[in-house]
Amino acid sequence: MSELLTSSFRFADPRDLADLKTFATRARAIDDGAIRLQAAGSVLAASVCVLRPRLLGEATPTILGLRTMALAEPSGTDVTVALSSVLDRLARAGEADVELPVPPTTVTESWTGVGAPRGGWELLGSVSDARLRAAAEAGIAEVAGIVPDKPGALIVNNARAAVWGRELDDAGLPSGAAFAAFALGFLGDGDQKLYRAGRWFRLTGPRGHVLARTGSGLP
Repeated sequence: MSELLTSSFRFADPRDLADLKTFATRARAIDDGAIRLQAAGSVLAASVCVLRPRLLGEATPTILGLRTMALAEPSGTDVTVALSSVLDRLARAGEADVELPVPPTTVTESWTGVGAPRGGWELLGSVSDARLRAAAEAGIAEVAGIVPDKPGALIVNNARAAVWGRELDDAGLPSGAAFAAFALGFLGDGDQKLYRAGRWFRLTGPRGHVLARTGSGLP
């Protein structure tokens, strides 16, 4: 509804704004791209793309990171904006601030059209944070060992597809999900619940969610 569209998001707690800043900062270190800010009532879902296929037929899975935060005022705003524009605004926020002005310029990203299922998730079990961290660190080292000092885009894409498209377990969870959970700071000393719905996997923990779509092809 148009009356719910807002020019700013007002959070219920200043710590939520700080959490968003941390999330966006980590995401920008991975890929200086975009963030989707999607409000539904009093909940804001912030999502970023960690990995995605960049070439036709490439085996890199589509991996998204998602955090949700409580809003003090309901909103129906759904925008995709540059991470840099959000971080510019968050850099000016004080410790007690609870408001994020919505950047006026939106961007178009193919991954925002790849919608994960809202329902139908089957709980497969759990994966320990220690195992995910180990898989992520091993994969990072492997990619670094494959890629030369001045690689071309094709070499980088092939290396990422080979390492992060590899299955982490018998269920078929791609290793790229471990990388996303590690790089976005979602891992602690516990476990992540593992769900599946069709081609999609979801890792869910106290700090956020990782959504992974398997199968080759551009988003």
